[in-house]
Amino acid sequence: MNDKLKIISGILGQYKTSGQEFLFSCPYCGHHKLKLSVNIDKNVFKCWVCDTRGKDLYRIVKRYGTFKDVQEWRVLSGKVDITGFEDIFKEEEEAREEVIDLPAEFIPLANKNYLTARNALNYLNSRGITKRDILRWKIGYCDRGEYGKRIIIPSFGMTGRANFFIARSYDGDWKRYKNPKVNRDIIFNELYVDWERDIILVEGVFDAIRAQEVGMAIPLLGSTLRVESKLFQNVVRNESKVFLALDGDASRKATKVATILIRYGIEVYQIDTSGYEDVAEMPIKVLQNRKENAMRISPNNQLYELIRNI
Repeated sequence: MNDKLKIISGILGQYKTSGQEFLFSCPYCGHHKLKLSVNIDKNVFKCWVCDTRGKDLYRIVKRYGTFKDVQEWRVLSGKVDITGFEDIFKEEEEAREEVIDLPAEFIPLANKNYLTARNALNYLNSRGITKRDILRWKIGYCDRGEYGKRIIIPSFGMTGRANFFIARSYDGDWKRYKNPKVNRDIIFNELYVDWERDIILVEGVFDAIRAQEVGMAIPLLGSTLRVESKLFQNVVRNESKVFLALDGDASRKATKVATILIRYGIEVYQIDTSGYEDVAEMPIKVLQNRKENAMRISPNNQLYELIRNI
């Protein structure tokens, strides 16, 4: 018996064959007939009763299997064994979350009508930022001080306190961004992250504001993702489905990000961002359509991308 079939049947019980597919009782809806169709070779499944479906049988193993089942499946799939995952990052169990103060001159834009806010609001409007976005992202500005004439977009950690902020010039200053000199190893707005949703990784915060309309958007604050980073650790721990939506000129870096995520068993998809300078410039409907048609990155086509980008 195929080793993977042995694991699946050990989890789901008796089955019958139908061509290249195996029919099991569906654990999602519990229908008494064998209506869950599983294709081991193609690594897909679908229930013909409740319509639950997936492009990776590991979802079933992870949810309904034992710890041993999960580890054996990872070995068979060539995925990194994460038995000692917590030790990889060597984080202190009692590590305290770093917090910072927002600039003393920070003025929130929500429900305010300050005369000095006009230029800040005009800039945000030019970037397609709505009043709803301003409320959701707690956006403000500074009209003077070290961060004068800059939009301020704060990030909040799990304690509810600020741990970082983006300061973007809105008056044409040559230095567009002037961010605080603090630890950048954070998950931007971790307080609001829902790891059960599709995770969309983008480069900057303005990209995240746009992408938030079609998924759980998290900015990398750059175009790389380190194994040691808090963001990487949480993506792997939660085994989130990841959509990469990096700028078109960062295709090589996107491939590197996908490579390390796939090694740790993460399901990764590539959103086509061609034709636009960045995600922040993409209309919502276009972004939604491209997410729905995103290509899953597998070791095979990933290798092709690596070769193509040399």
